[in-house]
Amino acid sequence: MAEEESVKVAVRVRPFNKREKARNSTLIVEMKGATTVLNDPSGENDPKRFTFDYSYWSHDSFKEEASGYLAPAKPHYADQNMVFKDVGMGVLANAWEGYNCSLFAYGQTGSGKSWSIVGYGPNKGIVPLFCDKLFVQIGEKTAGGETASFEVEFSMLEIYNEQVRDLLNPASKRKGGLKVRQHPKLGFYADGLKTVAVSSYQDIENRMEEGTKNRTVAATNMNATSSRAHTIVGIKFTQKYQNAAGEETAKSSVINLVDLAGSERAESTGATGDRLKEGAAINQSLSSLGNVISGKEDTLVDKANGKKVRVPYRDSTLTKLLKNALGGNSKTIMIAAISPADINYDETLSTLRYADRAKQIKTKVAVNEDPTEKLIRELQEENEKLKKLLESGGIPTKLDDDSDDEDEEDMQARILASQQEMEEMKKTWEEKMKQSHESGPVVPDAGAARKEKETTPHLYNLNVDPQLTGMIVHLLKPGEHLVGSSNEESGETPCILLKGLNIQPHHAALIVEGGKVYLDRCQTSPDAKIMVNGQPLTEKEELDHNDRILFGANHLYIFADPKQAGGKKSPAMTYEEAQAEINQNSGFVVGKPDSLGGSSLDELILQDDLVEVLPAIEQANTMSEEMDKKVKFEVAIIPAKKMGIVGSETEPPQRRPPEVLSTNRVMVKMRNVELGLEYLWTKAKFMNRKYLMDEMYESFSDGEDINWPDERDPFTEPPDHEEMIGALHIYLESIAYKIEAKEQLDLTNIKGIEVGKLNVELWPCTQTGKVLRDEDAFVDDPETDLKGQPIAFKVKILNARGLPDRFVVS
Repeated sequence: MAEEESVKVAVRVRPFNKREKARNSTLIVEMKGATTVLNDPSGENDPKRFTFDYSYWSHDSFKEEASGYLAPAKPHYADQNMVFKDVGMGVLANAWEGYNCSLFAYGQTGSGKSWSIVGYGPNKGIVPLFCDKLFVQIGEKTAGGETASFEVEFSMLEIYNEQVRDLLNPASKRKGGLKVRQHPKLGFYADGLKTVAVSSYQDIENRMEEGTKNRTVAATNMNATSSRAHTIVGIKFTQKYQNAAGEETAKSSVINLVDLAGSERAESTGATGDRLKEGAAINQSLSSLGNVISGKEDTLVDKANGKKVRVPYRDSTLTKLLKNALGGNSKTIMIAAISPADINYDETLSTLRYADRAKQIKTKVAVNEDPTEKLIRELQEENEKLKKLLESGGIPTKLDDDSDDEDEEDMQARILASQQEMEEMKKTWEEKMKQSHESGPVVPDAGAARKEKETTPHLYNLNVDPQLTGMIVHLLKPGEHLVGSSNEESGETPCILLKGLNIQPHHAALIVEGGKVYLDRCQTSPDAKIMVNGQPLTEKEELDHNDRILFGANHLYIFADPKQAGGKKSPAMTYEEAQAEINQNSGFVVGKPDSLGGSSLDELILQDDLVEVLPAIEQANTMSEEMDKKVKFEVAIIPAKKMGIVGSETEPPQRRPPEVLSTNRVMVKMRNVELGLEYLWTKAKFMNRKYLMDEMYESFSDGEDINWPDERDPFTEPPDHEEMIGALHIYLESIAYKIEAKEQLDLTNIKGIEVGKLNVELWPCTQTGKVLRDEDAFVDDPETDLKGQPIAFKVKILNARGLPDRFVVS
């Protein structure tokens, strides 16, 4: 008998990060018991109060132990163990009872989602702690004489740009990713997803490392941003035993542990104001998830009116795969991760409102416990019914309101899925384990690999996502190591295989001799891009511990030499620091006093923008060249005033976005070299287009046609595209006295060059728009007569003269 249960919601606030500390951010979050309070930094609005099942304070009051674990220094600090005890142990208990369980983390990029779900180093998150505890309890029951047998199976997938990637089987790359199908007994599933049997926590740890490494390689090769991807770890836990009637019975639980993509609002990711925003499926899953959560809430309201509301599960890949978690047979927990800083007020408020809506979701849970023969019989009956329909040419009815229309391929897939499920049920555990060991690669014992790293020089990757940093390691043993891409003509595979932009078959060579490691160019690839510590490599160079190496456009590595380090622990270089070093050596020096005429805060904002934009421009130019798009991109740092932007002194700085606070703007100039046209894009617009360029380049790499129509091509702008010609400033002093003004003003472009003249009139008017022309409207003393009152005026542009020819229609 199914019972209704609400989704449980927890909120967790993290410490300030480096960026927030550098900007002198203030704390705007308070927690007391289960209540979370968000204070408006501007003071304009009352504090927002939310009550959840759990409110976890992880902002301060902790101490770092010798092991690196962050332990409570005061009782109110929520460490990893507390979160797991409250949340993870509940999931584990439900799994033993035979309930399906789902746990997903939601929040903006950098809010701490992965910290709670996966964790770092000794601070293990819910997923590894759950898996470890599961096998501990299995061991205890087995040692205690339990007659039941226990089976654990593991899968790991990623959803990026609406495509499903199997992280345990990246070689099975299908066009468009794995297809998501629906089955009457199995629900929505990723067709062809690899599931492996695991017999210990070490097995799971190795498989997770394998999946994360595959995710890192794919993200680097495709220039994909990991914060835009959802990761789902699936664990199927089955207990088999004899029931009272002597039948073999299976009690099973499917546990989905989900690390969602960053939940940035559309306006903060550049998805607004661009003609191609609908072409980007990158945010579709999160938007659909929000619609589903709102839809579930609406359903509860509309039941009273007798109206049936269709919840839009099928609108995205993510919501299909999470249908059970969001309204089906699953006990579900959501962790909302939030920033403590005033500069993230709007994002944090959005996350808390999202979490508050999620509390309204109801799921109908039931124990999954049936005799094995009954389960097999039901699947057989389903298959026989489908086969008869196929033979007769019939079309099955929809499974439910969320099903798509089915064709013969879908029916065949359902039959195959049922057949595979039956075969799995009939297999012994030993057969499943043997199949898993034979099914493909797994990361070697992590402990042995770590031990070898302690004595052997090696390279490890840097990634914008800290969770993916260090996942790719290349050990450098004596001899020569070729770095490059695979050579299809010769069939040669280099020792260090890299793929993606600007990588040559013979890109570079690493030579280990005499206890030293050298990096050299390959004579066959004189144009290969190689940088060491932000400087181009021109000749053979000896590497030092912690040197930063960039191969091509986006393969960034750190060289580590344990002997040179001498056991000393030096601060780890971050991706942002390495990119800033490259930027500075490329001529973009940010951070020196008055280097750009701005404050230190202004420089920090520019630094953040450049770290994000410059590598993306490099990649976009390489893609343009390889696909012959005849487009070049370059960065432009432009004073805000030259764009006609003047900061509002009436708006509190705490509520102004960072780009408004900055006196200089990072823009991107897009130049069509064939037509000789130039366009200026905002950083947000360029980054949005960059995701679409990556998508086009992936199609190009797969040999697909990339002659996309102009309305889909991220490298084009339409002829009617709005472009800024220039800006001018009009002084409004006359309006304060309610006197009209007529001006001929110079129009200057972003370089400060005059590009024309504008004839403008300003007229005082009433609130309804009636122009005030008589002398009675004159105000003698504005400070006395108009203080605190609104002033209305009309702007009339009479004509523009002397504009550049390309802006004039003859």
